[in-house]
Amino acid sequence: MNPIVRNILAVIVGIILGSVVNMGILILLSSYIIPLPEGVDPASMESMKSSMHLLETRHFITPFLAHALGTLVGAFSTYLIAANNKMKFVWLIGVLFFIDSIINTFLLPAPVWFIVLDLAVAYIPMAWLGGKLAVIIRK
Repeated sequence: MNPIVRNILAVIVGIILGSVVNMGILILLSSYIIPLPEGVDPASMESMKSSMHLLETRHFITPFLAHALGTLVGAFSTYLIAANNKMKFVWLIGVLFFIDSIINTFLLPAPVWFIVLDLAVAYIPMAWLGGKLAVIIRK
C-alpha cells in the first residue's frame, strides 16, 4: 500500500477508534462506573449543560478516563498502522483530540480544575504513552 495512503488511513482509524472508546466509556459505561444523577443524559449536550450544577467531583472521573483512554487507543492504533514517521502521527492524534477538547470546553462548561487536568494529562501525554506502548508491543 502507498505509504501516504497508509498514513492517512492510520490517522483516520486512530480518530475513529479513539472516539469509539471515548464515547463508549462516556455513554455505555458511565452509568455502571459512577452513575450520573437521575435525569442526566450523557448522550445529550443540552442535558449535560443544564445538569452541570448537579455533578460532583466523582462524576468527572469517567469523562477523564474516557478522554485519556480514547486518546491512548487512538495513538496506539495510529502507530501500529502508520507506514513511517509513526510518532509524528501519534502526536497528530494527541493534538487533534486536544483541540476537540478545547472546543468542547466552550460548548460544555466544566469546573476549571477539571479542564486544566483534562487538557494537561488526557491528550498529549496519553498520545505519547500510546505511541510508546505500541513501540514495546512491536518489539
